[in-house]
Amino acid sequence: MNERYGYESLRQFAITLLSRSGMDAAIADVVVEVLLEGDLLGKSTHGLLLLNPYLASIAKGQMALSGVPEVVKEVAGNIALDAGYLPGPYVVKQAIERMREKVESFGVTTATISRAHHIACLQAYLKPVTDLGYMIVLTCSDPSCVSVAAYAGVKPVCTPNPIAVGIPTQSTPILIDISASTTTNGRTLQLYKQGLKYPSDCLQTAQGVPTNDPAALFEEPPGTILPLGGPDYGYKGFALAIIVEALTAALCGHGRSDDPGQWGASVFLQLIDPKCFGGLDHFRRETESFAQTCRHSGPDPSRPTVRMPGDAALKLRETQLAQGVALHPSIMPALQKWTEELAVIVPEPLR
Repeated sequence: MNERYGYESLRQFAITLLSRSGMDAAIADVVVEVLLEGDLLGKSTHGLLLLNPYLASIAKGQMALSGVPEVVKEVAGNIALDAGYLPGPYVVKQAIERMREKVESFGVTTATISRAHHIACLQAYLKPVTDLGYMIVLTCSDPSCVSVAAYAGVKPVCTPNPIAVGIPTQSTPILIDISASTTTNGRTLQLYKQGLKYPSDCLQTAQGVPTNDPAALFEEPPGTILPLGGPDYGYKGFALAIIVEALTAALCGHGRSDDPGQWGASVFLQLIDPKCFGGLDHFRRETESFAQTCRHSGPDPSRPTVRMPGDAALKLRETQLAQGVALHPSIMPALQKWTEELAVIVPEPLR
C-alpha cells in the first residue's frame, strides 16, 4: 500500500539528500521540484523513485553538481546547449527560462540540449508553460542506451523516446506524455522486481516472440521492448521513434554514431507563442472547443465520459497536494542506504 507524505516534508527530505551528496542547493531545489511533480501527476516511475539512481550517479561521478549549461550556438530564436551531465531537470528548466525571453519576439523558439543527465517526467514541465499561454513540445533520447526494437527487428536500436506536448486551452490544459514504445524501461523494471506481468504483449524475447513477461528484458540474451502498436501496428511507433532520433540525437550533435561511453540525454525543446500566429484567444477557443467535443463524445453526450490527456493527472495532483503525496512502497527502502550514509532523517508518513 502506498503511504502518503506531506509535500513540503518530502521536498526538504529530497533536497537534503542531494545537497549532502554535493549538489548545489539551488540546483537540488529545481531537481526535486520536477521529481515531486512527477509523483503528483501519478508518474511513480519518474518521480522520487529516481532519487536512488541519481544518488548512485553522483557517487560514481557521472553527474555534474554545479555550474550552468554551455551555450554551443545561438542563432535568432534558437539555442544549442551542452549540459555537461548536469541534472536533467535543472538544464531543461534553464532552457525554458532562456526560451521565454525569445518566444514573444520570434513566435517559435527551439532549444537542443546535449549530454544532459536524466530529465525525469516530461509531463512535469508542461503546465507551467501552458499557464503562460505557450504551447510546448519536448522529447528526448539517450544515445548510449538501447532497449527498444525496430518494427520487425529483434535487436534493440533505441530508447523508448518519449514525446510530450502541452497545449493551453480556456480551462484545463491538454498535457500529452507518451513514448514511441509500448512501455518504458522504468515500468518494466518495476514490474520485474514485483514479479508481475503486463496485461498484454509489450515486449519480445531475443528470438522475436511477443511476451507480457518483463523478465524477457533481463534474460541472456535480453529481449526488447516493442515499438508503440506492438506486433501488428508497431511500424507507427517505429516511425515516431525515428522522428525523435532526428530531433534529438541528430539535431543535438550528440548521437549514437558518436558511441558515447556515458549515459546522457539528447533533448529537443520548442515553445510556440500563439499570439504570433492566429492569436491566443482564437487558439484557446479552438483547443477548448475540441477538448469539450472529445469529452462529450461518449455514448451519452450530456456527460463528459472521455478524458483528455492530462485530465486525470491534474485531478490527482490536486488531490495529492491536499491529502499528501502517495509514494510507491519501493521508494523509501531503496533510499535507506543513502539516508544512513548521509545522515538524513526520513519523514514520517501522514496518519
